[in-house]
Amino acid sequence: MAHESPSSSPALAAKDVVDRHRKARDRRAEWESIWRECYDYALPSRSGTLSPAGGAAKPERLFDGTAPDAADQLAASLLAQLTPPWARWFGLCPGTDAAPEDRTPIAAELERVAAVLQNHFDRSNFAVEMHQCYLDLAVAGTASLLVEEAPPGEASALRFTAVPLTQTAFEESASGRLDTTFRRWEMPIARARARFPNAEIPAFALARAEQDPDATFAVIEAVLPNHED
Repeated sequence: MAHESPSSSPALAAKDVVDRHRKARDRRAEWESIWRECYDYALPSRSGTLSPAGGAAKPERLFDGTAPDAADQLAASLLAQLTPPWARWFGLCPGTDAAPEDRTPIAAELERVAAVLQNHFDRSNFAVEMHQCYLDLAVAGTASLLVEEAPPGEASALRFTAVPLTQTAFEESASGRLDTTFRRWEMPIARARARFPNAEIPAFALARAEQDPDATFAVIEAVLPNHED
């Protein structure tokens, strides 16, 4: 199944998303053996997610704990230096188009907004998921962090997920920027309906779900640049 956002252009059909995802997966295939070897040496606990059969790392490749320790220390240092959980690591300020007489009141309001946002970060799972992303970044050179609006009643309005590289594929723009991300994962129909209430569920999936409510189906999510909406 492929989900289309209600705001997406009608020209971007589900088939287009599936085709682009397949091409992106084909392009990333040349990196998978390199990533798998990197995880075998530096993060063996997660190397199985990149192996064709989902097997564990080969123990004969891991001579000692030097590489895993180094990867963990690098991830911890990145977390502490770039996004420290104990301090505000971002700020908001008026843009250059703000009139001089308006900059002071705007700055005061933005400071209040930043404090509220920081409070939501502090009460969310950001630090845990960001550390997982830094591990992927240290070992494989890239990572993907998903941020979503949390359900009403949660302690934070934000919810974060470190998306495994095995689920992701990236697409370059004409300028060479990785501005499109695809995620392929599986979920049962009930969860798909809750996550994508406006999605059209294929008839074959509905029929199979009636026979087996726990059956899972592949879902492709695409995050596209605004100019494609």
